[in-house]
Amino acid sequence: MPVILGIAGSVRARSYNASLLRAIVELAPDDCRMETASIAGIPLYDGDLEESQGVPPLAAALKDRIAAADGLLLVTPEYNNSLPGAFKNAIDWLTRPSSDIPRVFGGRAIALAGATPGPGGTRLSQTAWLTVLRVLGTRPFFGRGLFVSDAAKVFDAEGRLTDARVRDQAQKFIAGFAAFVKA
Repeated sequence: MPVILGIAGSVRARSYNASLLRAIVELAPDDCRMETASIAGIPLYDGDLEESQGVPPLAAALKDRIAAADGLLLVTPEYNNSLPGAFKNAIDWLTRPSSDIPRVFGGRAIALAGATPGPGGTRLSQTAWLTVLRVLGTRPFFGRGLFVSDAAKVFDAEGRLTDARVRDQAQKFIAGFAAFVKA
């Protein structure tokens, strides 16, 4: 049974992307196992810190979880029409040392999804991630996309996905990605 590790690119308590990730986990097909991880607590990248102390323990543990998974799902916010700095910073730590990139990312099936309160549905953020994913040598999923716009209208106050159309899109998205991971 393939394992897909999902990471929400926001640590905000009421994050739409964390809510979307929880919904995707619930909607995943029975023939794959979804796990989640967080970027919370990963410090700003600092080459001096890396040199003196190595990769921070939270980043090292996340690297190992990604390396053990068959697929990686990044659920990304969109800030100022691009990828969020905190999420990119976490990925930057996960590439240290650079000799570890093939173990963590090389050939790994990867998918992008995202939710935003705006009208664009994180299309620009997801597009910006493609350059990063290419240089890391991942195997991106270009099947059915998941771009959730007007997120305040599709999640309730507790962060549950309430919109039937988006639920159907999310279910088809994760089913397609799970099949891609298995291929």
